[in-house]
Amino acid sequence: MPTDPFANALYLGAGALLAYALLAWLVSLPVFALHRLEVRGELRHVGEDSVRLAAKSGVRGNFFTVDLDDVRAAFEKLPWVAEARISRRWPDTLVVELVEHVPLAHWDGDKLVSTAGEVFNAASAAELPSLNGFDGSGREVAEAYRRYGEILGPLGLRIAELSLSPRRAWRLKTDSGLEVALGRKDAEARLRRFAAQYRKVAERIGTAPAYVDLRYADGFAVRLPHAAQQSKKQS
Repeated sequence: MPTDPFANALYLGAGALLAYALLAWLVSLPVFALHRLEVRGELRHVGEDSVRLAAKSGVRGNFFTVDLDDVRAAFEKLPWVAEARISRRWPDTLVVELVEHVPLAHWDGDKLVSTAGEVFNAASAAELPSLNGFDGSGREVAEAYRRYGEILGPLGLRIAELSLSPRRAWRLKTDSGLEVALGRKDAEARLRRFAAQYRKVAERIGTAPAYVDLRYADGFAVRLPHAAQQSKKQS
């Protein structure tokens, strides 16, 4: 007796649906519930309460049905978390590996910027420099902070503040109080030229300058500290 292709297709379809329903029923059984959350990583700022809150909002379902992307997103919403890696471990464990931001500086007063240049909402009592910029400029300012710091470091100067204005003008202040206006163009090259002349300038004026304006094509302007200005007037 010849077989009916249409009937065979119906039987196969019904069998597939039945198998799917059976599989769905099996994976939803309580025996596959998640009972453990294992958190890994060198954590200095992410506490148990934060972990518990993220797990509560992100973990739904059992070992098979939990959405790992949802869990990852919930943990990456925590202020200090830079990256979350989520995996399952049979039979009932969810493994969460967290990577924290490493703070580089304060950002615009009420945030932090990481060593990777990522701006994040968190607070720190650590003594950190202050970086400022516009939205989306965190990575650029953080990288400039490192480069400019390498230029000034051999002079014993450490950057305490660095700012990039919306017009892309750079300014910095060192821990000694020296203020430097670098301008918008060739800021790094101008800072290198000044650094090469810094000691000669200090010897010539008899003290470390208080303010330097590098926004000149072929030179720079120097302002003396107030005390040195008064001394020169009296002499």
